[in-house]
Amino acid sequence: MVEDKKLPEGYKITEVGVIPENWNVDSIGNLSAISTGSKNTQDKVEDGEFPFFVRSSIVERINTYSFDGEAVLTAGDGVGTGRIFHYIKGKFDFHQRVYKISNFNEQLNGYFFYLYFSNNFLSRIMSMTAKSSVDSVRREMISDMKIPLPTIPEQQAIAEVLIDVDNLIVSLEKLITKKKKIKQGAMQELLTGKKRLPGFTGEWEVKNLDDIFEITAGGDLKKNLYSEVKDEKKIYPIYSNGLANGGLYGYCSVYDYDENAITITARGTIGVAKYRDHKFVAIGRLLVLRPKEKIDCLFVTEFINNRLTFAIESTSVPQLTAPQVSLYKISFPKQFKEQQAIAQILTDIDAEIERLEKRLEKYKSIKQGMMQELLTGRIRLI
Repeated sequence: MVEDKKLPEGYKITEVGVIPENWNVDSIGNLSAISTGSKNTQDKVEDGEFPFFVRSSIVERINTYSFDGEAVLTAGDGVGTGRIFHYIKGKFDFHQRVYKISNFNEQLNGYFFYLYFSNNFLSRIMSMTAKSSVDSVRREMISDMKIPLPTIPEQQAIAEVLIDVDNLIVSLEKLITKKKKIKQGAMQELLTGKKRLPGFTGEWEVKNLDDIFEITAGGDLKKNLYSEVKDEKKIYPIYSNGLANGGLYGYCSVYDYDENAITITARGTIGVAKYRDHKFVAIGRLLVLRPKEKIDCLFVTEFINNRLTFAIESTSVPQLTAPQVSLYKISFPKQFKEQQAIAQILTDIDAEIERLEKRLEKYKSIKQGMMQELLTGRIRLI
């Protein structure tokens, strides 16, 4: 028999796991009021006065409200079951298959409840079904759910710390959205020649892609030369039609393409271009564009991703072919240095967006870790 781990001093075992001795446990139904709405999705009004919560992460608008106060809402069925949660203070309306938890009693801080409920409700409902997904939520799934109850001052302290992290996450999300809009505006002007960079004049020209590039498709995987990880012999990256990690599939001891090329995904997600500044291997239907003349491949990559929409070949498996791509036209400045300057501006914005997105993921990870510690009492603020 395996000996149970000794409980840390000052902690106890409860229905919600190990928590501090001075925390209590109670059911949501004893601490709040639970109800569903009366509206349907078609009742939404564009630019309506009040928030309208439906079974989606998107908050619609409506011109009526049925509640004014602090509440937590969650989808009662649909794809968002157990995954979509909203916290609000104020006037709003909600769908007939959306649950509202509100009127929290004096033992429960509303935002603390939102944090615990949104972090634990999915695992509860999944434990109550034999299937890999759950179709709908019954009221008792919420009302009978147990939650830990620190003292109100400790709940407030936990809520305040996590609200600060939430605010940081929201501000980063807004900044990323702003940067993406800035790039969109820059692309509209720079990739069309509507705005010229200082010091550049002269004509732009228009050519078919096959006038400028040799376009081929990737080959079969050389299994005897392939490795999932890089080693001293297998150093050349293998790219496929995948998007994760830039399409990296593995590594090879030989390469098929020199540096300074463009790849375009031709199956799955169609038409995503990536600039390759190193020797590599392409497999599957991944298309490879190698320049026949002096042209900045970074500029062309930005043009393809933001100015071209490829028509998909009508087959049983949607795909993009080299003959199709060859007929598409791009416009570009004749001066190579202008191509480089435009590409540099856009890639600098991309790099800034990527840096912010990595920071955002880091903060989200930090928040998740903090919740695990604070909502179980492993870390105490009071």
